[in-house]
Amino acid sequence: MNDRNDEVFSKRVKAGKRTYFFDVKTTRGKDLYLTITESKRTGDYDGQPEYEKHKIFLYKEDFEKFTEGMGEALDKIKSLWETGEYKTPEENPEYESREEVTFDEL
Repeated sequence: MNDRNDEVFSKRVKAGKRTYFFDVKTTRGKDLYLTITESKRTGDYDGQPEYEKHKIFLYKEDFEKFTEGMGEALDKIKSLWETGEYKTPEENPEYESREEVTFDEL
């Protein structure tokens, strides 16, 4: 848990120029929710790195539908890669600098 005692789990995934954070948090009423944050380094300001961040809040009543939608989208991507018409992650020049995360881990 963090200092605010609302974070119960955190996972950081480095992916090239971006880092994704998956944070499971709890409300005062003990409901769980998920925040997904994309952080991208945009440069430096006065010697300090600057980041652009985007955050999604996912609430318990949406977990199932979100999971279904994400699963369908990832399945479609896999089937499109299998056609050979689209580049796979291995064909991306930044791929080597990424931590490997497979669809099965998502």
